[in-house]
Amino acid sequence: MRRITSSLFLACLCLALPAYAHHIKQSDQKTMPVTTSSAKARDLYERAMTDYENLYLERATIGWRASAKEDPNFAVAWAWVAFNSRDPQEVVASREKAKATAEHASPGERLMVKWIANVEEGNFIVGIAAMNDMLTMFPKDKRLLYLAGNWLVGENNYELAQKYFERALAIDKNYPAGLNDLAYAYARNRQYDKAFDAMERYIALLPSEPNPHDSYAELLRMSGNFDAALTHYRAALKIDPDFISSQLGIADTYAVMGNEEQARTEYDKAIPRAHNTGDQFDYSMQKAMTWVREQKFAEADKAFQDVAEAAHRQGYALQEAQAHRRMAQYQPDDVLALKYLDAAEAAIWHDENVTQSDRDEERSRILRYRVVRALHAGQKEVVDQAMFELENLATGSRSMIVQGSYHGAMGAQLFAKGDYAGAISQLEDDADEPASMELLARAYAENGATDKLHETEAKLRGTNLPTLEQALVVPEVRSKRPEF
Repeated sequence: MRRITSSLFLACLCLALPAYAHHIKQSDQKTMPVTTSSAKARDLYERAMTDYENLYLERATIGWRASAKEDPNFAVAWAWVAFNSRDPQEVVASREKAKATAEHASPGERLMVKWIANVEEGNFIVGIAAMNDMLTMFPKDKRLLYLAGNWLVGENNYELAQKYFERALAIDKNYPAGLNDLAYAYARNRQYDKAFDAMERYIALLPSEPNPHDSYAELLRMSGNFDAALTHYRAALKIDPDFISSQLGIADTYAVMGNEEQARTEYDKAIPRAHNTGDQFDYSMQKAMTWVREQKFAEADKAFQDVAEAAHRQGYALQEAQAHRRMAQYQPDDVLALKYLDAAEAAIWHDENVTQSDRDEERSRILRYRVVRALHAGQKEVVDQAMFELENLATGSRSMIVQGSYHGAMGAQLFAKGDYAGAISQLEDDADEPASMELLARAYAENGATDKLHETEAKLRGTNLPTLEQALVVPEVRSKRPEF
């Protein structure tokens, strides 16, 4: 346990590591230049960056793809295709092209390519060091601060991400992308007043863009204000009917509200209009979760199995694994759940085009749930083997998602042994995951920590994310313990 806890500390230290340790000189330029021989390629790249900041994600990928076509030696264009594409084959091919053409780029661009390529390949220490060096070279580049913070949000490191957004806004207090993501960081810490203030400013700055309303809607849903969330999602679609994430948001909101039939109707509007195959699989799995919320597991099995089979046929191994793993999570029978986890682990190795970071993070989730199910089934050998593999994975990874999986599984194991103090120390490092929160509350109760019990219960009951983890834990907690 000390070894893994130390690993998490080193991960945080690495993320905060001052880049002067690498003797990086600050550039005389305020913003990072981009190297291309084509004015058209440069224009396409910049437009794609603006689209990315405004959450037109598929349009951004199309723009970077076109930019790289105009200039095949445009390394950072290839890097951002690799970073943002939902096509696993394109991700791998574009990452290799970015690395191969980086010699033509400026020093800052080479650091950007090194950051993106290495984190995708699971080399977090090298990738994060490159990111830090890039930011040291261009400390006044608000876009670079935003891009780094946005990646950290995806890695569940909201604390450091918030610092980067604040630095970007200190450079330009009216930077829309920085305001958007800063609001999310506030909301993840349940600081909704600050989040909504930032959203009001964001909407005022971009009144003709759909994403400010889309983001505001998501944060309102997180806070439990579902009616206002639906209003803002519809406002986004009124601005741009093709902003499909808002249609998905409407469906997700109805799902969290408990109106699963209406949610399925809304998902059926979003799925055929998804902008790429990866999104289509994701939306279909969101729809499948509605059956789980209704405890209609046969219908859920069919829906998830359909996704798994389609993903397998089309070479989307990550989504195939996710579908099998999610089937395992809600199964009443532990043996059947373990069978689906085996299928998920097999799927994650089906295709070499799965990025190493995605493979590690998904595998950590699979191992976590294998520990939980084997504990419940009394299969000690399975528990021990899964914990051994998960510990090895966590020791070699700086992903906070992998670390969270480890702490959640170890906390569950210690709780099962009656070591409530030990369980608390582990579960507190995975305190945003509903199952860990619920177990943490029980551990606090066993230890007589009433104040922390009530605080954790309140946080758990206020969790309104449209995830399977929320669906499996939060409604039951609300119904069984309404006093909190």
